Amino acid sequence: MRDIFFRRQSHILSAAFIIMATYGLSHLIGLVKTRLLISSFFSAQSQLLDVYYAAFVIPDTIFQLLVIGSLSAAFIPTFSKYLAKDEKEAWTMTSTTMNLIILIFMLLSALIFVFAYPLSRLIAPGFTAFQIGTMVQLLRIMLVAQIFFSISGFLTGIIQSHQRFLIPALAPVAYNLGIIAGIVFLSPTLGILGPAWGVVLGAVLHMLIQLPLAWRLGFRPSLSLNFSHPGVREVGRLMPPRVLALGIDQIEQFVAVTLASLLVPGSLSLLNAARLLFTIPTSLFGVTISQAAFPQLAKEAAHSNLDQFRSTLISSFLQIAFMALPLSTLFIILRIPIVRLIFGAKTFPWAATLLTGKTLAILCASAAFYAVMQLVIRGFYALHDTRTPLLVGFLAAIFSSLLAVFSVTWLGWGILGIAVAISATAILETLVLSWLLYRRVSVAPHKVFVPLAKMILTSLITGLFLWLPMRLLDEFVFDTTRTLPLLLLTGITTLIGLSVYFFLSVVFKIQELATFVDLIKRITKWRNILAPTPSEPVILPAPDQN
Repeated sequence: MRDIFFRRQSHILSAAFIIMATYGLSHLIGLVKTRLLISSFFSAQSQLLDVYYAAFVIPDTIFQLLVIGSLSAAFIPTFSKYLAKDEKEAWTMTSTTMNLIILIFMLLSALIFVFAYPLSRLIAPGFTAFQIGTMVQLLRIMLVAQIFFSISGFLTGIIQSHQRFLIPALAPVAYNLGIIAGIVFLSPTLGILGPAWGVVLGAVLHMLIQLPLAWRLGFRPSLSLNFSHPGVREVGRLMPPRVLALGIDQIEQFVAVTLASLLVPGSLSLLNAARLLFTIPTSLFGVTISQAAFPQLAKEAAHSNLDQFRSTLISSFLQIAFMALPLSTLFIILRIPIVRLIFGAKTFPWAATLLTGKTLAILCASAAFYAVMQLVIRGFYALHDTRTPLLVGFLAAIFSSLLAVFSVTWLGWGILGIAVAISATAILETLVLSWLLYRRVSVAPHKVFVPLAKMILTSLITGLFLWLPMRLLDEFVFDTTRTLPLLLLTGITTLIGLSVYFFLSVVFKIQELATFVDLIKRITKWRNILAPTPSEPVILPAPDQN
């Protein structure tokens, strides 16, 4: 059993299974964490919970730009190349690159620490003086966590380059457990500072859980600062496009926090709760399948095998849509029961439940689009085209920001306006990117639109069969003011809805059903899935830090 944690998983299915399983576990623990935060700090202290989420923006941005930007597009491929030729040089390059990134991060952290107050005012102009003061404290504490995350990020890259995925995939779970410990054990005495110190603890655990395996693989830190090393220069050359793309992605987060700070207390917390649920279908299916498909797409593009590239792209696209559409429909119809079951603490009033449910429904209208966009972007990357997603992403960020400002300030829609902007942008961005990619590789439209139309029709009918039993059970059978009846209503309705979806998939001859059934069969043989077989490496996504 112990060997499973250190075993090499090089098969695409192995990596996909690990990503999906650990994403599910991480989301589950993340929901528990958010429930504890709401039960501890919402209601009378909702303004403090807003501050907690706002304080994440700057540290998370620095981490995304420096660590994720260097790892995903620069360090891992460069380290892998050196590892295949000269292991000693690979470790020298690793130490130098890590030292350089940490040095830059510490310099930026020092500046942020000094200018924390004006930066907080800039990000959250609607916060009171008390909230800003608390945000400054939280921001400075969270900067400490990012130092450990910087080290941990490189450990992740090292381990993944050796095609071990289980330990890095479990690291976000350890991180969330650290925050939970901060909430449970430190909040009674430190208040909102408790979860912040929990973030630091979680970051330390995120690093420590990976250190033994990285050490076993040969990692030995050194104080090497040979910035002229060819590998370090190559990392520096590859970083800017990815850093710029990540920076554009962060614009939406900045705008959301800024606008939410101008609304009633608790708005940012409710938006964050809805977005956490929204990421379940997008991450569980969009990220997992696209991450698993990317190495195959890259290999086919490198060999100019356009026919196979199209086949892999279309099949992966439809697989994501087949799984994301029913879950999105489920979240839209059962939004209130889901929000009540997960976040319905005594401190979470009915009005907050309704608003979170509405926000979730708006976001989930684009969940399937957002999920398939993860694949489409990687399709461009496989073709060595980073400019097209970057340009479309930049225009999308501008559109999202303007629409959010208009919806909140002119139309007065509050966080629903922010959700509308996020959702509309995801739909448009996905449509544009898909059209550009399919035109570039000459995908026949009917190969995508015909099966996709069947899935959409099936999802709409499923939505009806979710709504009808939910209304009937709520009206005539269950007292949904109590937890157990609410849980039974949600479970029975979900079972009916998914049964209808799979039945209609058989009726409409949706081929992706067979792939889904095969996946379930393989999951039941999880020990075999974790067995090593030759293939390409898969890069796991970064953890959600808040």
